[in-house]
Amino acid sequence: MASSSSSFWQQAWEDSQPRLHAIRSSLDHAPPVQSRVLRVGQLDAEQLDQELVTLLTEPLSKALGLIQYHYRTQFEPEMTLIVRLVLYKLSIWDQGASYGAKLQDLRYRSSRVRRIGTAMAPSGIPRVTLYMHAFLTVLIPYIHTKIRNLALTRAWPDAPSSDRRRKAWEFLTRLESAHSVLGLFGFISFLYNGRYRTIADRLLGLRLVPARILTSRSVSYEFMNRQMVWHAFTEFLLFLLPLVNARVLRRRLVRLFTLSQLSSYIPSSIRSIFGSPSPQDPDTKGKAVEKHGKYWSLPEESCAICAENATLQFNSAARSGALVSLAHNDPDMPAHPIYTPYITSCGHTYCYMCLSERMLRAQDEGEPGWECLRCAKIVASCTRYEDPLENGSFTTTDDEDDDSDLGTMGTSLTSDDFPSSTSSRSIS
Repeated sequence: MASSSSSFWQQAWEDSQPRLHAIRSSLDHAPPVQSRVLRVGQLDAEQLDQELVTLLTEPLSKALGLIQYHYRTQFEPEMTLIVRLVLYKLSIWDQGASYGAKLQDLRYRSSRVRRIGTAMAPSGIPRVTLYMHAFLTVLIPYIHTKIRNLALTRAWPDAPSSDRRRKAWEFLTRLESAHSVLGLFGFISFLYNGRYRTIADRLLGLRLVPARILTSRSVSYEFMNRQMVWHAFTEFLLFLLPLVNARVLRRRLVRLFTLSQLSSYIPSSIRSIFGSPSPQDPDTKGKAVEKHGKYWSLPEESCAICAENATLQFNSAARSGALVSLAHNDPDMPAHPIYTPYITSCGHTYCYMCLSERMLRAQDEGEPGWECLRCAKIVASCTRYEDPLENGSFTTTDDEDDDSDLGTMGTSLTSDDFPSSTSSRSIS
């Protein structure tokens, strides 16, 4: 009985040998199984490389800025070039992968057939291929940045159409447009098959492949979910913030804390910032509190709106130029003279253009009027200032065009005379 069963299995094994041999031979001639490379890993590697260049360039830029401020912007392309060349030598040339690709467990591999006698780099990739790759990814962006900065500095776009500088600028813009179109189609192809991430990789046949046979994604799903939630929240804020009028919101908060009953619970130090005096102050007991605007101490012959605009536009980069321009002003002329003066309903004088711009803005925001910078009262109307003396304290223009520009508007204006920005009317 036992001998008959063993002979049966032996016969079955011998009968299956031809089929097993055919399966082995088919596997030997079958193409090798390629590991699947995640597209998001390749894109993350590129982003990590860009952030690394930024982190290494920023200290050098700050150091040059301490020596001379304009060195920081003048030599920024050269610093970026040096950092990228050093990183390319230490990463792709020596190891076959950038630092971002190594963090994603990827490396470059040439898909082209190697010729006998081809000089190889330490990474195992042909040197000619890496030379061309470094030229396309490192030197070409540097040359493009320098040419574009030179063209913008010397006003090539503003040159006449027949000038060769204008023609060179138009040729440069065409090259940029062609590169953008090629980059778009290349990225769509990359999303389809996941092979070549950039145009340079596609031209040279360089692909990012797994550095090991067995690869695993080490990023936890909890971290991925948290990043997705924060990313969605950030995108929602970027969509919502442009819809919020920060100026109106800040103005209403100021009125809430200064005019309501909550002002009695606010410390005096914070209340002084909003310009609201404390009701417990001895100077305010038994008499009406006089409100003061932000520029209440400014001389009467100066425009408070011009002073506020100058303060907002004044920054550290333009400080030296502003000081030089102020040094050449006439000492007898005020810092912010009033041109085409108009008197508001509260009795203060401003430039016509400044006042009309503020009242138009208040009209667009649905406010009853504009808050005066001197007395903090609501300005609902204004009237043309008429100086009975020829040599008045205000600086006025004697051109007849001013009167003609005002035209049908007359000498008295109210908030109803200022149309909203959506209206087809405009202020002369």
